[in-house]
Amino acid sequence: MSLNRVVITGMGAVSPFGGTVADLLSGLYEGRSAVAYYEALRQVQGLRSLVASRVQGIDPKQIARKHRRSMSKMSIYATLAATEAMAQAGIDEELCASGDLGVAVGSTVGSTEVTEAFFEDYFTDHSLERMKSTLFFQMMNHTCASNIAQTFNITGRLLAPSAACATGSQAIGYGYEMIAQGHQQMMLCGGADELHPLTCATFDVMHAASTAYNDQAQQTPRPFAADRDGMVCGEGSGVVVLESLDSALRRKAHILGEVVGFATVSDPGNIANPDARVMAHCIRKALESADIDAAQVDYVNAHATATEQGDIAESQAIGDVFDTPVAVSSLKGHLGHTMAASGALETIATVDMLQQGKLVPTLHLEDVDQRCCELNYIKKIEEKPLSFALKNNFALGGVNTSLVLRRYDHD
Repeated sequence: MSLNRVVITGMGAVSPFGGTVADLLSGLYEGRSAVAYYEALRQVQGLRSLVASRVQGIDPKQIARKHRRSMSKMSIYATLAATEAMAQAGIDEELCASGDLGVAVGSTVGSTEVTEAFFEDYFTDHSLERMKSTLFFQMMNHTCASNIAQTFNITGRLLAPSAACATGSQAIGYGYEMIAQGHQQMMLCGGADELHPLTCATFDVMHAASTAYNDQAQQTPRPFAADRDGMVCGEGSGVVVLESLDSALRRKAHILGEVVGFATVSDPGNIANPDARVMAHCIRKALESADIDAAQVDYVNAHATATEQGDIAESQAIGDVFDTPVAVSSLKGHLGHTMAASGALETIATVDMLQQGKLVPTLHLEDVDQRCCELNYIKKIEEKPLSFALKNNFALGGVNTSLVLRRYDHD
């Protein structure tokens, strides 16, 4: 079976750096940290991690009220990101309604903020009097995908992956497969999440959150570093427009990059602790999907969240696959961990790095943990010709994903 080539023709981002892709990229290339002390976390008794990366400076009123009333923060983020991506790709109302465009945008668990408010009202007086009819649509697991489809009258396939940290990249992978196999001409793909104290608390109780930098928030997280002490929770959304190459050329769309491989595999060994061997298997399957050798990969955008076990395991997996030390960096030091949005936001950044021939380093990385595999850890901006990049995301619960991206040379 001959597969369609799949290209990227639009990108949209709502991140802790701002409400556009330009905001995201400027924050990364300028080496800024979006992490800050978050006073609201002090209200949670026993919570030790008091830092986070929050979205600020966006205007939800860009979305019509008739659509916005069924949205939570995360679905607002996703819809704004989708709006930017669709505008860049030149997607109009006719195309949305044609059935040629589908949606694959997910979140970790739906809106925690709205869910908390719903149950707080219910358990206070066991009454439905204050319940609004729109609450379910704000807090449902598929709130992002459904609200995007409703807002833009999209009639194609609708998917809402829910795979924690792997959600965004898994959504891109599913979109890639649907277009490659001819089921859709175009897909809006990505992920979104909103920050909530319960999210931070979840990682705190697992001893996975950064706790030593509450008074110097912009110095954490520190992926791969010997002095890292855990991850920092964030929020946002990333959405990309994937399209068959034939469709993009026919529409004369500007092509930003190409998705050439994808793999997602289960790690059944331990629900919380990653296995480097399974990560390596996922990477190999992605390279096999792309029909390239490891030696052709110029850069790995790592998942690395600054947890002790996760960073070590991922470095070992990369070292197992690549015979020579490949260039590696993580963007979590800049952005924190934006959860379901991370795979999509980091894919957007990686696509731009391929275009620019410029690698963003791992922020705060000076001394690499000696337990990490020997790799070419990028510690400062590097400029060099780039063709292929590997994008990893590995989630709690044993969900592993890898994407292979290629710079598009207008061939």
